[in-house]
Amino acid sequence: MDKKNLIVMLTWNDVTVPDAKEIFLGAKDAKATHWGFKIEGTTTEQMQDLITLMKDSGKRTYIEVLAIDEATCLRSAELCAECGVDHLLGTLYFESVHKVCTDADIAYSPFIALDPDTRLRAPIEEIIRQAKEAEKKGIWGVNLNAFRYLGGEPEELLRRLSSEIDKHFTIAGSINSYERIQLVKSLPKLYGFTIGGAFFEHKFGESFSEQIDKVCACLEE
Repeated sequence: MDKKNLIVMLTWNDVTVPDAKEIFLGAKDAKATHWGFKIEGTTTEQMQDLITLMKDSGKRTYIEVLAIDEATCLRSAELCAECGVDHLLGTLYFESVHKVCTDADIAYSPFIALDPDTRLRAPIEEIIRQAKEAEKKGIWGVNLNAFRYLGGEPEELLRRLSSEIDKHFTIAGSINSYERIQLVKSLPKLYGFTIGGAFFEHKFGESFSEQIDKVCACLEE
């Protein structure tokens, strides 16, 4: 896979920002076509409104779920189906969540190999094993907090994963420099990566639109 997709997240510190709608409207003409947010910080009505607005603007929509208990993950998937989300990133894999996503035609990319505190510490071999097991279940891809990996070097994990799995994967969070963007550009199986907090912290420039366009330009170089 050659094209890498920036997924703009309207979240900061794992919560959707209060003015997410206004920020989207101000930046919707920037180059990114993939946009998302988290359920935390929104009501169902706000979530529906924002998803509809994004889709009406020609965007592919994403919800990221950090929960790992089945009840919360299932409710999150049901909300995604209710609101017409295109892609669910996160949850641990649960058959019940997968069924909701399949029935609603939602792409499903669960987290793999997380510890109970949602940290990624497993040896690389175990992460790859779990990714392959997840692939056998018919998921769209896998999602991981690669740059928050505590069990070794994130770069080694990413290169190994990209060379040894069959499906796409997505990186969630902590891409906050051009050096990391250059790294992810080299990963054959990478579908996309999220940036939220780094934009709110102005790691790539001043305005939201300017930062999006700079990252997209870097991806196209």
